[in-house]
Amino acid sequence: MSSFLKKYKKPAAAFVLFAVAWVIEFGFSFAGKAYVYLPLYGICYLIVGEPIVVGAIKAIPKGTIFGEFMLMSIATIGAFALGKYAEGVAVMLFYTIGEELQHGAVHRARHSIKELIDQQPDQATVERDGATEQVHPSKVDIGEVIQVKPGEKVPLDGELVTDEAAFNTAALTGESKPMSRKSGEEIWAGSINQDSPVRIRVTQGYQDTKLANILSLVREASKRKAPTQRFISKFAKVYTPTIVWLAVAIVFAPWLFVSHYVFQDWLYRALIFLVVACPCGLVISIPLGYFGGIGAASKNGILLKGSDFLDQLRKLDTLYFDKTGTLTKGTFSVQEVTPFNGIEESALVRLAASLEQQSTHPIGKAILNRANGSGLAKVEDQQEVPGKGLRGQVAGKQVAVGNEQLMKQLNITIPGNGTFDHPHTYIHVAVDDEYAGYITISDELKEDSKKAIKLLRNLDVKKMAMLSGDKQEVVDHIASELELDNALGGLLPEDKYNRLEQVLGSNKTVGYVGDGVNDAPVITRADVGLVMGGIGSDASIETADVVIQTDQLSKIPTSIDIANFTHKIVWQNIAFALGVKVLVMLLATLGMATMWEAVFADVGVALIAVANAIRIQQKSYN
Repeated sequence: MSSFLKKYKKPAAAFVLFAVAWVIEFGFSFAGKAYVYLPLYGICYLIVGEPIVVGAIKAIPKGTIFGEFMLMSIATIGAFALGKYAEGVAVMLFYTIGEELQHGAVHRARHSIKELIDQQPDQATVERDGATEQVHPSKVDIGEVIQVKPGEKVPLDGELVTDEAAFNTAALTGESKPMSRKSGEEIWAGSINQDSPVRIRVTQGYQDTKLANILSLVREASKRKAPTQRFISKFAKVYTPTIVWLAVAIVFAPWLFVSHYVFQDWLYRALIFLVVACPCGLVISIPLGYFGGIGAASKNGILLKGSDFLDQLRKLDTLYFDKTGTLTKGTFSVQEVTPFNGIEESALVRLAASLEQQSTHPIGKAILNRANGSGLAKVEDQQEVPGKGLRGQVAGKQVAVGNEQLMKQLNITIPGNGTFDHPHTYIHVAVDDEYAGYITISDELKEDSKKAIKLLRNLDVKKMAMLSGDKQEVVDHIASELELDNALGGLLPEDKYNRLEQVLGSNKTVGYVGDGVNDAPVITRADVGLVMGGIGSDASIETADVVIQTDQLSKIPTSIDIANFTHKIVWQNIAFALGVKVLVMLLATLGMATMWEAVFADVGVALIAVANAIRIQQKSYN
């Protein structure tokens, strides 16, 4: 209680003075003896009204004459002039209390998001010269090894050196299930070590961790306004001066039509009208609603780069997917190695793996895993053929590894015209311009892919299709399992881009979901670009509008669910605030409302709208 009074000491003191003055005026029959209670009202007004009146005056040179501060100042000073002291003070007092409560709600909403993601500790235990020392994470170099005890947060991104460990990543991904990791696998800053001490080799600097990027994204997101927010801002600029001139009309226009015109009566009605008309309920609650949507998404492992994308997600009706790492796990394994022209199976794998030594692509990693790191040769003159594969000199031989298109480009004939029975990915190998064999690699669907597609159908995403660089047989097989509307395989990055171009601008909101660096152009071009942030490349994460931290496809329908609920709450607030205000303004004009009703229509409506907006972060989503 003492901390509350300390924080809100001015409004609290003003409230006590107001209560005493009101009791004296109306409880002890001092009406007409204003000298008894007027000083108390005056002091109370100075406490809560001075910042508002001064703010109104300071806004005039800036061109903001008809702001809400000016409306409140005119209305309350006018009430004092008419002898309505209690009502004039009450407007300022309850407006100030309402503003404090609203700012508290906004602060809590912002703080909950910052608390959710700002998990980076300020100390790291680093191994140096055979000992350990405590330093700030920014002082740790890439390549150094840090130690993290059970219950501690990981200070920097890195690779696990310890054989295996489990980490709580809920603050980053929204996923409560502990994440198991083995030696060599990636660990993110902000994760909490679960069971035993671990050693981690640092791979990213302090400013470049995934956690730092998340925090940056959410900060940027809070600055980007949705169309509804922009509309309300523009609306307020037109609405407020219109209200002032209507109030002037309420004062003077009746003189032309009313037989017994009393200036003081119509002035009082106009002052009530001004108080009711203050747009603060809309101006505060609508941005808070959108910020609540961003916060709810963050809690669920979804990062939105702006509140405008909440509106875009809600309207999404066409969605294209990449295959590998998006619909499928992206954890490939070699199924079969088939050599041709007398080459041995192990030699074929070693040649292909040698070219893939620097590869970060899941297919390249699968071939490297099959070779088990043994017998790899030095590569010279290596070239990447975008969307097709790799070429280079391996142990004095000219080797090419890639898809069917690469073989055609090199005029190398694939036996059987490249027709095979299984819906696997076929990696072809050529040595010295002769076909040497193929390696089949398979992937599997993510556990939640089917569920996600079904949920998206229920959310009125009308068309869903796959765009993939994999061969058509594999793409058709995956599309059939997921019951997608269409699937196109054998596409280069520019083919995906051009395909998306054909449907954009056709009164449809088009989204694209991908994960790799080759998806960056098409993610950028889509109305809504979504990326699997856990395994996605930095380029695609940078260009995306929505980042799915958990790599779970089912988070996409969750993001749409959040967008729909945010939209519902925002428009509930708009309808409620405008409805009550219009009603009380009408009653004020007819002389059927007092300043007390005006206080409710302004402050009360604003607080109810704010409370409604807070529901967005409290709701559970699918």
